[in-house]
Amino acid sequence: MAVSDIKTFSDKARSDAALAEQLKACMKIKELRALAAEHGCAFIEDELYPPNEAQFTADQLSERLAKALLRN
Repeated sequence: MAVSDIKTFSDKARSDAALAEQLKACMKIKELRALAAEHGCAFIEDELYPPNEAQFTADQLSERLAKALLRN
């Protein structure tokens, strides 16, 4: 359970179109975490927020999750 797992999952979603669509469809953190777990990446919700560096880009996430996770 580490930020590196978030990065691994994000990178996987960039290279797999089907996974990217599933990620974009996630509206809640628990959905994102469950999808990540299905792909062998486990992390806790707190690791998604600052002060940790964002591992996703706005175009990877639903608008709702982008607002929650990519706040400046």
